[in-house]
Amino acid sequence: MKRIGVLSDTHGYWDDKYLEYFEECDEVWHAGDIGSTEVADRLAAFRPLRAVVGNCDGGDLRRMFPKILRWNCEGADVLMTHIGGYPGRYDRSIIRQLYERPPKLFICGHSHILKVQYDQHLGLLHINPGAAGLQGWHQVRTLVRFTADRGAFSDLEVIELAR
Repeated sequence: MKRIGVLSDTHGYWDDKYLEYFEECDEVWHAGDIGSTEVADRLAAFRPLRAVVGNCDGGDLRRMFPKILRWNCEGADVLMTHIGGYPGRYDRSIIRQLYERPPKLFICGHSHILKVQYDQHLGLLHINPGAAGLQGWHQVRTLVRFTADRGAFSDLEVIELAR
């Protein structure tokens, strides 16, 4: 069993609340537009970090992290990328992978819109944690926490941070 903290779209912004809310987590996952190696390094120093680059991330981050990451977490196939879309409207850059071999959990960022939705057609849970940084039009900064255990996900929490 693992407790996971997920964030996206920090765009170089650091908030000590990330560490406070992810204190109980075993791992932190960042779904792109990290914005600076400093943010990535601080998260990685705190907990094991899995991350993908976003469309706004520069060369240093592109050398540190892949565009698409796929792995097994506690018995569940997980796929994470930055630009992914939503159930019924997946981005063309990832749709083929989703349909050919659907993961159990699909995580993406980019839209700055928090969304947790089950895709009945593909049998996967889709999570977009919204945006944790200040850059963008969103009014509320958000993080997500959940538990992964024996191929299932539970205890999902949305955390709202002050703008």
